[in-house]
Amino acid sequence: MPVNFSDLSRGLVVELESQPWEVLDYERNKMQKRAPVTKIKMKNMITGSVVEKSFQRDDTGMELAEIENKEAQYLYTDGEYHYFLDQESFEQYELVESQLGNAINYVKEGMIIEVVFYKGSAINVILPTHVELEVADTPPAFKGDTAQGGNKPATLETGLKITVPMFITPGTVVKVDTRTGEYSERVS
Repeated sequence: MPVNFSDLSRGLVVELESQPWEVLDYERNKMQKRAPVTKIKMKNMITGSVVEKSFQRDDTGMELAEIENKEAQYLYTDGEYHYFLDQESFEQYELVESQLGNAINYVKEGMIIEVVFYKGSAINVILPTHVELEVADTPPAFKGDTAQGGNKPATLETGLKITVPMFITPGTVVKVDTRTGEYSERVS
């Protein structure tokens, strides 16, 4: 199905040059005595690259991409591939680290997440907004450090490094926002 400029919205996945692209942002400028120009900021869902393209025609030449999301459980990694198990068909999928990008910092064994498929092949994952991860290492807080509500660095069980409040100790489970990579709250 062809996509027109009026159909554009953030999060829409279109096919351009035989690749799936997610629309991150767009704006249409209409100048006097000139054809309107539409700028679209897009992210390639296979490579993760972000580009900005300009279109001056009414027809974008883009089609809706055949994207399907399936719930899958993260199983393990062998160093090169990361393995996921489909929750309905029990089929296993593998993704390389370059396909996962920064998402690998928020995924732990046994976690249920959505795997994105393009033309039947797994290409990416969609993370929940917040994940709960255990603090693996953080320096101790000393008496008087918390007077101003300071923060300290912490390393989580996945290797992700974030900043946490002074009262957090190793072994504490914290909620992390996957969009910003920041501490949200203490869980336990």
